[in-house]
Amino acid sequence: MHCNRWPILFFLLMASVCWAQEAGFVRGTVLDGETKEPVVFATVRILGKAKGVITNMDGSFRLPLEFREAGESIAITSMGYTKKEYGLQQLSPSDINIIYLEAGVLELSEAVVKAKGKRFRNLNAKQIVQKAIDAIPNNYPATSFSLVGYYRDYQYKDSTYLNLNEGIFEVFDQGFDQLDDSNTESLIYQWSTNTDFPQDSSARQSYNYKSLSKVIEKARLDAHGGNEFRILRIHDAIRNFNVGSYDFIGTMKTDFTKNHYFLRGADTTKDGNELYTIKFRIFFPNYRANGTIYISKFDFAIHRLEYTMYDEKKKGDDKKRNKHGHFQKPIFDITTEYNSQDGNMYLNYISFHNTFILNVPPVFRVDDYAVDFDEQCFTVEYNTRPLEELAMDLKNYDVEFKNRRVKIRTIKRLKNKIYLIPALIDEKKYEIFGEILDAVKKEKDLNELVSIKVSNVRDTLGNLVNKWTAPEYEQYREFFVQEVKPDNRAPFDGLFMDKAVPLFGEQPMDEPANGEYYWMNTPLKKSIN
Repeated sequence: MHCNRWPILFFLLMASVCWAQEAGFVRGTVLDGETKEPVVFATVRILGKAKGVITNMDGSFRLPLEFREAGESIAITSMGYTKKEYGLQQLSPSDINIIYLEAGVLELSEAVVKAKGKRFRNLNAKQIVQKAIDAIPNNYPATSFSLVGYYRDYQYKDSTYLNLNEGIFEVFDQGFDQLDDSNTESLIYQWSTNTDFPQDSSARQSYNYKSLSKVIEKARLDAHGGNEFRILRIHDAIRNFNVGSYDFIGTMKTDFTKNHYFLRGADTTKDGNELYTIKFRIFFPNYRANGTIYISKFDFAIHRLEYTMYDEKKKGDDKKRNKHGHFQKPIFDITTEYNSQDGNMYLNYISFHNTFILNVPPVFRVDDYAVDFDEQCFTVEYNTRPLEELAMDLKNYDVEFKNRRVKIRTIKRLKNKIYLIPALIDEKKYEIFGEILDAVKKEKDLNELVSIKVSNVRDTLGNLVNKWTAPEYEQYREFFVQEVKPDNRAPFDGLFMDKAVPLFGEQPMDEPANGEYYWMNTPLKKSIN
């Protein structure tokens, strides 16, 4: 009886830990009302406070319980859905609240726009996009402002979050007429690794294009000092419209419309605004890119830019059509969304997603190939015990001397070491091993004389000898704005983030005056089933 109590006690302890992690928050999940699929990156705002969060990959979000206790309400908006409002008192403080959004797509209409008092007739898709780019200086702030938000980066494999790092940052931007990377400063208010999520030290390492230990296939990501937040901001093509950005976007101001083919899709809505949906694409022998840009019918403001680069010669592992209707494998995917506030467009969120490959050395390998002069044979030493029947199979070994095959008569094994005894008459044996010994004395490279190859041998756990593996992971960097502060300047004495140093380097931390207003929107679950 005493022993049977332990599993129950352990379960209760685990339940209390999980509850402690979520206590103090109202939790919810936003789903499509028709498909019941998660609505990813929906905006959840506190009405009248310009504060809120963005939903996670599973549609989840959390808000501090104090907003519910204060009787606040929320508005939930997402591209293509009808806005929904809830009083937080309607939501349970302890359960995960399920909220459904209904589609709000408009029919395709004639391209006639009355924008800020001007009327434009018969604009095609490319012309609409060019007008949107030309209007960036008018639609986005030219004066200083700041954004406070939740930043995170993580890997994702087998439906599980890995290496989740998260923090609260405030970005001080001098305006769209200034270069972002050189002039923008950031304060780090909170920053840590969330150890409640699985850790994978191999996936955490930096990209290395010299050793090829971690690479993005068919792409290259500049290190930018190893600072992931800086890497993310550089990939905001709208903010960096007048400087070089990623791949075929180029310099958005001059290259975007030249490099792509454009086609109008069905008009849509976001938070009551009617938007053009412009789809675009480009094809090359090795790559293709697809995307969508959403543009206001009123002032040509760009509300969202979605861009995906695909490997034209590689199909996805799941053999299903991707979101652009074909089977090619994505290399990277970037989504940037802006919202209107006080007559200007401000960043709502940016998500940069890419796949990467880890080239992992063999678990089971040959540690040493050698020549045993006393026994006049060749030896193969494994790092761990090989499977007996495979290690003793003559067909799995190939020995050459001066590029001519040496027939093996028999095999002996001593623990992890294999002795390959050649089928040679004594005279030939003395000749070969004498020449090898002479080469050793003269410090010559034995690889020019002897070649030993091993194949098809496995260890007792089933690992194939000398087999490198290349598991594929997904990498995300994301910044979700919780508050916009128009006309806000950087403090003169701010302890700003060092953009040339990784986030886990010697970075200064600051303490905001109203830090309780910002919170981590950590995913509610460690994996998505």
